[in-house]
Amino acid sequence: MNIARVVVDVPSMSTDQVFDYRIPDSYLSVVEKGMRVIVPFGPRKVMGFVVDITAESSFHRLREIEDVMDFTPILTEELLSLGKWLADTTLSFYLSALQVMLPQVLKAKYKKEIWKLTEDHHLSETIQTLFAGRDVINFQEVEDRNIPYTQIQKEVKKGLIEVRYAVKSKETKKKVLWVKPMKDPHLLQEYADELSKNAAKQKQIIEYFLENNSPIPLTQLRNKLGITRSPIDTLQKKQLVSVFEQEMYRDPYEHRAFKQSYPLPLTEQQRQAMEPIEKALISEQHDVFLLHGVTGSGKTEVYLQSIQKVLAKGQEAIVLVPEIALTPQMVERFKSRFGSKVAVLHSALSAGEKYDEWRKIQRNEVSVVVGARSAIFAPFKNLGIIIIDEEHETSYKQEDHPRYHARDVAIFRGEKHRCPVVLGSATPTLETFARARKGVYQLLTLSKRMNDQSMPAVEIIDMREELHNGNRSMFSQALQQKIVERMNRNEQMVLFLNRRGYSTFVICRDCGETIQCPHCDISLTYHKRQNRLKCHYCAYEQPMPNACPKCESPSIRYFGTGTQKVEEELNKTFPEAKVIRMDVDTTSRKGSHERLLKKFGQGEADILLGTQMIAKGLDFENVTLVGVLAADSMLHLPDFRASEKTFQLLTQVSGRAGRHHLPGEVMVQTYTPEHYSVILASQYDFEGFYQKEMHIRKTFQYPPYYFLTLVHVSHENHVFVVDVIQRITKVLSTELQRETKILGPTPSPLSRIKNRYRYQCMVKYRNEPNIHVIMKKILQMYEEDIQKNELQITIDFQPYQMM
Repeated sequence: MNIARVVVDVPSMSTDQVFDYRIPDSYLSVVEKGMRVIVPFGPRKVMGFVVDITAESSFHRLREIEDVMDFTPILTEELLSLGKWLADTTLSFYLSALQVMLPQVLKAKYKKEIWKLTEDHHLSETIQTLFAGRDVINFQEVEDRNIPYTQIQKEVKKGLIEVRYAVKSKETKKKVLWVKPMKDPHLLQEYADELSKNAAKQKQIIEYFLENNSPIPLTQLRNKLGITRSPIDTLQKKQLVSVFEQEMYRDPYEHRAFKQSYPLPLTEQQRQAMEPIEKALISEQHDVFLLHGVTGSGKTEVYLQSIQKVLAKGQEAIVLVPEIALTPQMVERFKSRFGSKVAVLHSALSAGEKYDEWRKIQRNEVSVVVGARSAIFAPFKNLGIIIIDEEHETSYKQEDHPRYHARDVAIFRGEKHRCPVVLGSATPTLETFARARKGVYQLLTLSKRMNDQSMPAVEIIDMREELHNGNRSMFSQALQQKIVERMNRNEQMVLFLNRRGYSTFVICRDCGETIQCPHCDISLTYHKRQNRLKCHYCAYEQPMPNACPKCESPSIRYFGTGTQKVEEELNKTFPEAKVIRMDVDTTSRKGSHERLLKKFGQGEADILLGTQMIAKGLDFENVTLVGVLAADSMLHLPDFRASEKTFQLLTQVSGRAGRHHLPGEVMVQTYTPEHYSVILASQYDFEGFYQKEMHIRKTFQYPPYYFLTLVHVSHENHVFVVDVIQRITKVLSTELQRETKILGPTPSPLSRIKNRYRYQCMVKYRNEPNIHVIMKKILQMYEEDIQKNELQITIDFQPYQMM
């Protein structure tokens, strides 16, 4: 077994394969699958992943591996096979599929070091000599002294030493100065007895170590004893104590004390939902469950108690939460229940913090991971459950290579580990709910709130009426009245501005009519420069009308407002109200998200104003009013999922009110109060919405009845892009089945970004068994242009972004 099969770090179609390399004798028992190695490739040396080890190769003359970067695999065998599956299903490079699983730090330039994790006498003689009293040495010394790699690996596997990467561009380890006693207690006592009265601080330090014989961080010791650095340095010179540097995990939550929480008694509905999950856990069988529970019905408690059972079996759990719902409150629920067994992975952590959390997982120091999309790749070896909360969130789909959906990865891993996957949501996607209805997934329902509180009453306010009555403010008369009432009662409010999507749709402010594409049941998008309305699906376009085509009113406008403008208006209308604004601008600094929510939770503001990020996961007992300012802004996006997203968002944001003993109320301001998604969301009627929307999807041939594949082309030369997309469309029309529909080619909704022209075409099909083969063929046709000519062709088999 002396041949390694390696995927090299040269991302191109011609190198997207496995290359054979001979393993030199010095590395024979060292190299394992899942390690990174340095190999010669052409005239250069590149990094590669070992994906297999074999005894023979079909090539006679093989080059040798030059260096080994890891002494323990950084990817498990399961993750290697997941990478292959991911590359095949998303048409991305095998290399990209493996790299997406690793923290950023492991992709940078680095030097290798060996760190001592124990006292010298535990180490073998050779390794003791190597360290020569030091705690960290450069890996180069191992090579200079010709120490066999197997000896290093033996000590690594025993956990006595560790190979680490010091990234040249950025410090990846947090190093802390520690102090430890160097002499036996009786010798320390002797020295203390001889000290003069002037050396009281030295005596204090020695007395501390006589009571506590273990190392302590230097700053902690100084704070505890109220001393300067000087007496410590004096004792170090006398070799009574040693000051040494040691790495500490960066813990983003180290200053937070999490109060231990305990399992809550379950309601009858929660117990019924737990039973089939528990059954799957006991029998170790893979099943996908959809936990469909209204907001506040206690889905999180079902997750926590399921995880408890997994941990009791000695297994591990992954919990995915949408980035914007990964609030401090959510983290606290898991940390307070499972303490230090929890690692948290999300984008607000620094690269170093992410690396430290990832290493805790890799070293089996934690058994629960709570994180956003990429946490699905946590390198656990014994997974017992995977949970995806708010499964309808589009942020679970990655929009770069590899274009994976976390739900698909979760199901793939669930099958491999024979463990259940739980998808939770108050408003699941139609695709997921349809699968649960057909019995592909098991449906579990929580239809009541935990404390039997009723869902908050929802009032729909017709903004056209407000306009007719002369109210040109952003706030309806009714909402203004309710805000004043809440302030008088010292209760809090959440005002939500629906700003998702850049698109400026056109609406008649008199009758609420929006102009739709006659072929696609999608709102037309207003293009200011040409003063035209265009469909971003099938390329239909028309001039911008001067009057409403339905009621002939001249009050036809395109639509859009920002949070800053709302805040100014709030300050003008309610000068005494304290407002906290949460949007991209106010939460861009580290920790600001948490700080603002804490202020609001402590009652330092009356109104929390925000966008998307405040719609989920927030639980404040004093919030009794939720106001939705622009319910329409997502309804008219050029996206067949617009109604579904609007329904989901209105339902989610309504769930922020009246979660505790105070009853809640929701006010939804809209120019289209008669739209079914607005009406049904106000009635919390998911079933009614599902039936209505499924009928529309069937009529217009959209998922879940049809599959979609989006082909997107971009280049700096306009004529070239048009030529490429036309040729691709031609190939598709000859290769695909006759029943398959090809929409386009058409310019993308954002037709030029960074001086690159963008065109697309959409494929709609019921059954197209060769779609992956045909799409791969198209990529191969343009391989040279992609390589040399900066042509970009992206193929998305599950498009969520139509822009």
